[in-house]
Amino acid sequence: MRAQEASELGERIAALVQSGRLGEAYELLAPVLAQRTPFPLLGRIGEVIGAEPLEAACPERSRRVNGFLDIIAAERTEGGWVVIGTALGRQLDRDLAGAFARCRHYIIAADVWYAADILGERVPGPALVAHFQPALALLAPWRQDDNRWVRRAVGVAVHFWAKRV
Repeated sequence: MRAQEASELGERIAALVQSGRLGEAYELLAPVLAQRTPFPLLGRIGEVIGAEPLEAACPERSRRVNGFLDIIAAERTEGGWVVIGTALGRQLDRDLAGAFARCRHYIIAADVWYAADILGERVPGPALVAHFQPALALLAPWRQDDNRWVRRAVGVAVHFWAKRV
């Protein structure tokens, strides 16, 4: 798969999600997640999915997108966390607190180190770069979180921030 193909697949998946056909959307994505697809290509798919309007603009579409992310998470594939993280990363400018809350939820649901790293690099890390003070305030409670993977994601996010500033 090439970059253009990944973007086009993301557009087809996003159109299915927009129309409420989440099962069909996942059927398109599942074969890509079942193979060793490079993270940048999975990121292209997630970017298109995450570009959808959120709560204030269109609550129904937002529920569909987040519902689709839940379907991806339920399958617990390594590549699925990349798609989820990238989609949430696209939501940062429109719903910083919501993206953080959903990211934390998925880190806990994944219950594995690599998901914490993948999500930490794609949600709170970039948020620290783009929206330092608000992101820092949202990330602060994660330091004492009961879940060890949520705590780990703090270190990943800070490491991402330190490399970018």
